[in-house]
Amino acid sequence: STSENTDEEYSAADLLPLFAQGDLDALQELEGDEEEEEGSHSSPPIESAREHLEDGSNSDSDDDGEDPLTNFFRIRLDGLLRQNQRRPPRVTSKLFTKLGIDPLWDSHTTIDLSIFYNENISQELKMDEDYINYKSGKGFAFLHYPFILQPHVKSIGLQFDNRINMSRSIDPFFVMMSGEYPYLKLVVKRSNIVEDALTHLEMVAEEDPGQLQRQLYVEFDGEEGVDEGGVQKEFFQLIIAELFNPNYAMFVDIEDTRQVWFNAQSFEVDHNYKLIGMLLGLAVYNNVILAIRFPTVLYQKLMGEAPDIRDLIQSHPLLGSSLQQLLDYPDTDVEDVFLLDYVASTTGLFGESITHELLEGGADTPVTSDNKHDFVAKYVDYVLNTSVSKQFDQFKKGFDMIAAHSPLKAWFRPEELEKLIVGSPKLDFKALEPVARYDNGYDADTDVVKWFWEVTHAMTDDDKSKLLAFSTGCGRAPVGGMGEMNFIIVKTAEILRGCRQLILVSTSYFSPNTTRRKSLG
Repeated sequence: STSENTDEEYSAADLLPLFAQGDLDALQELEGDEEEEEGSHSSPPIESAREHLEDGSNSDSDDDGEDPLTNFFRIRLDGLLRQNQRRPPRVTSKLFTKLGIDPLWDSHTTIDLSIFYNENISQELKMDEDYINYKSGKGFAFLHYPFILQPHVKSIGLQFDNRINMSRSIDPFFVMMSGEYPYLKLVVKRSNIVEDALTHLEMVAEEDPGQLQRQLYVEFDGEEGVDEGGVQKEFFQLIIAELFNPNYAMFVDIEDTRQVWFNAQSFEVDHNYKLIGMLLGLAVYNNVILAIRFPTVLYQKLMGEAPDIRDLIQSHPLLGSSLQQLLDYPDTDVEDVFLLDYVASTTGLFGESITHELLEGGADTPVTSDNKHDFVAKYVDYVLNTSVSKQFDQFKKGFDMIAAHSPLKAWFRPEELEKLIVGSPKLDFKALEPVARYDNGYDADTDVVKWFWEVTHAMTDDDKSKLLAFSTGCGRAPVGGMGEMNFIIVKTAEILRGCRQLILVSTSYFSPNTTRRKSLG
């Protein structure tokens, strides 16, 4: 369609993500359509693609004998695959050249990329075989095209990668003779949990970084017990709560959201930020959901994507919206209306206002209609990058100590990584009930079990979250939803001479080694 009020022409292609627009533009080039002239538009690329899809018989084969329809899908798959690579090559395209962009780094898409998930493939995929093909390169592997796999399926692939790395770093004979523990064993005191964890993990990272990708086994000093997943989750709960304690002042609450961001004025040592980054990496590899409240832009930065105004609007809505209003202002009297200089204002540790010049002499440089885009770009860069670079660099360093040599960044997009770490707030116990298992005399038809589900389904969302937190250690669902949980309800032995019985719930997400048991009664 064409706007009646402007000379600019729009098409359905404008609704596609930028990389898809580039793919369609490349397809148009393959057709040999060179009729486009400066200042005018030829047939929209999406219409060209539709012609191929509806009438492949009218299309001639290209020089390599590949018909345009096949070539179209080859371009589509190749473009998406390159998007998932850590350092993708720059693509040459007329559209990209005109806009001056590299769309492979654009994470802001009009179309939700989850529409590319193939549920049937994700459900039926034999991950052990697919992973072997992926690593060996000797056969087809869906992991080479991670955009069609649902995140929880790819997380299983990470577990295979974890186990392979663990087995490679352990000599069975040496283990048998030396008694070395075949996991990453962490012994900490509850009263000194941050310092103990930091000291041990830094020592491991210096001596043998490969151990960081082993399965984590936690032991609290002076306490007996076997870590079947519950101790591990308790460790993460305690240390995350400690590090995010306001007394540490490592993070600040964002006024208009329930999220946190790095405190640019923090007096804490860099090692503590590195420790939090390591904990995020360990959580990914051990299927532990963390109760952290970072905005999505953090995960974009971890994956190497540069933030822009859209990310600031999402992370700091009030500030971002104000800057967007400046950009949207149509008149030329910006200097008189907004009265802004090239200065960024932030709040200090004790509530005081702190100003920072965005360029040399910024306090004497007014913002005008000509430079407002540059001003906003510098302001966004300062808030999300420059002002917290010291803290974030250590944070990322810690995360990369775990994830740098894994396929994590090749398989997952930033929003998928976020769900992998913090889980989902959607608690669908009706999806959990059909996959629940029973033991020791209980089954789905047992009255007590029926009552349990009736009460659970009638709970408020808040109570459901508390129940899940009590039984699993976290009040959020895993990335694949509650239907992916290993939830076992067991009848305990009779106590008090048969006067009372308890329901025992065992839970884990993907690995039988991360089971947590809790009595409900």
